[in-house]
Order: sequence, then structure tokens, then C-alpha cells
Amino acid sequence: MFVALIAHDKPGALNVRQENRPAHLEYLKSTDLVAQAGPLLDASGGMIGSLIILEVEDMAQAEAWADADPYAKAGLFQSVTLTHWNRVIG
Repeated sequence: MFVALIAHDKPGALNVRQENRPAHLEYLKSTDLVAQAGPLLDASGGMIGSLIILEVEDMAQAEAWADADPYAKAGLFQSVTLTHWNRVIG
């Protein structure tokens, strides 16, 4: 199943994102669960969150993956939503 992880950064936390970005990117690459991923951007192109499409067995696996993300461990996110997603195109 696919799960969309949509996370919004805490206001003023760009430094937390930048400091933890290398570990986050390595984490994305180290698991076989990430189908697509990229930052959410504000109107000026600044990173303000994350969109990650996970391919997992169940929601519990998606939750465990999200909890282990270096961004989550660093306290970057103001909110995180995990939603079952049905791919129609792509």
C-alpha cells in the first residue's frame, strides 16, 4: 500500500532542517520504502515541509518509518499526517 506523509515544519526551523538534511537524505536512501520524496516549498522557493510517498505493508510500518526519520527525531515538524494514498497515474 502507498502512504502519503505530509509534514509541515515548525516556524523558524530552517536551521534544524538544514542541519539534519544529510542524515534525512541518507535515511530516505537507506530504506526500500520510499517511492517518491521532496520538500514542500513556500512562494519564494524556501523549504517548509516534506512530502514522502511510502510503499509499505501497513500503516504501522509507515508510522514506524516516520518516527525514525532524522527530521522527526530533531523535532523539525509542527505537524505530520500519514494518509493511505491510491496511485492512479504514474
